[in-house]
Amino acid sequence: MARDYAVVSKAIVENIGGIDNISSLTHCMTRLRFVLKDESKANEAAVKAIDGVMGVVKQGGQFQVIIGNHVGTAYQEILKLGDFGEESKVARGEKKEPLTLKKIGNNILDAIVGTMSPLIPAIIGGSMVKLLVMLLAMANILPADSDTYKIINSIGDGAFYFLPVMVAASASKKFKTNMFLAIAIAGTLIHPDFRGLMEAVTVGETAAHFIGVPIASVKYTYTVIPAICMTWILSYIERGVDRITPAVTKNFLKPMLILLIAAPIAILIIGPAGILIGTSISKFVFFVQAKLGFLAVGIMGAIWPLLVITGMHRVFTPTILQTISDTGMEGTVMPSEIGANLSLGGVSLAVALKTKNRELRQTALAAASSALIAGTTEPALYGVAVRLKRPLIASLITGFVCGCLAGIGGLASRSMVSPSVLTGVQFIDPEHPGTSIAWIAGITILSIVLSFVLTLVIGFEDIPEEEE
Repeated sequence: MARDYAVVSKAIVENIGGIDNISSLTHCMTRLRFVLKDESKANEAAVKAIDGVMGVVKQGGQFQVIIGNHVGTAYQEILKLGDFGEESKVARGEKKEPLTLKKIGNNILDAIVGTMSPLIPAIIGGSMVKLLVMLLAMANILPADSDTYKIINSIGDGAFYFLPVMVAASASKKFKTNMFLAIAIAGTLIHPDFRGLMEAVTVGETAAHFIGVPIASVKYTYTVIPAICMTWILSYIERGVDRITPAVTKNFLKPMLILLIAAPIAILIIGPAGILIGTSISKFVFFVQAKLGFLAVGIMGAIWPLLVITGMHRVFTPTILQTISDTGMEGTVMPSEIGANLSLGGVSLAVALKTKNRELRQTALAAASSALIAGTTEPALYGVAVRLKRPLIASLITGFVCGCLAGIGGLASRSMVSPSVLTGVQFIDPEHPGTSIAWIAGITILSIVLSFVLTLVIGFEDIPEEEE
């Protein structure tokens, strides 16, 4: 039976202090992200008890309600109740809080997560298309030098080539600045003439200067951090220019000045600095993996569900994309997700088998399907593992064991798709397909079986039906 999210949304609003207590509202792939005027008015236990709510997380000044795959529907229903969406006057006029180190850290994480979450479907879609064309070439079905291959590969690569533009568009909503000016500036960084100039600088053919200032040679396709940083700076530049331009000239002088100020800043300072930050993070990941070896993958597999709980897993998106751009593969974070994701499917199957509660059984089966087939783990994580507590321990143990094995097997992802039973092809090594397929199959099976058995051994406190 389909759930009525109008009823669910109304119940959520009532239990977080009503419409008047909502300052602003956004959403990511699975969570409603409220900024409340007075968080003490929210009844966390009552919100968690609502049928359709998988959990509650308080982070970065936000009251986050986990809904799952239908979060978009719930978001639209709540917007019908009041004017507090991400583009509302209330959200734009939100009262500024004093800056602290904790607040700055939360703001940085929130900016990355809030910007990247809406882009995940395009990134996943592009990744799957690139995987498809790679497999067709490996199977000698589609020659790599054929026009069809090049066109399909371009379809998959489009989301990554123009990633700075998409990031700028998404970040402009986050920082409340003009989207099209942000896109224009990001577009400058990947313009064919500018890219050609940067390539010439890279190979030493020439030195590039802008009004006498040397320009660092930087490749911006596949990058995230420069566009986020530049759009944040743009929000201040836009407000500053708006204050100094006369009203009669705003329709032509204001946008011209913004572009002439912001684009050079992006080219000379923010872009190279953003690339340096992204590269430094990637080097740190490589350093940790070099020192710890397969243990680095195992540790990441063990803590991955905990990162998802806090919402910090999206922070790794820029790092993964940067690493794939630099080396063609990523061998720490993505392989660790195999055991982490599939283990949540395994524990959900064990709970479905053992529970006497019919509703919990249905929830667990649906959550298992989501984790195993689609790699979407929030339903299993919040609806089963965190809810029953001890199954989460089984998932963490499995994540560590299978992460270590993925590290030993040298698995690395050629794309950024959430690992599942169906998307294990992203770990196939074109140079050693047979060996990598064997490792993928073995770890996939072990992830499900080990988590299933551990859940049955550790057990859990079943929920009596009368409490539902």
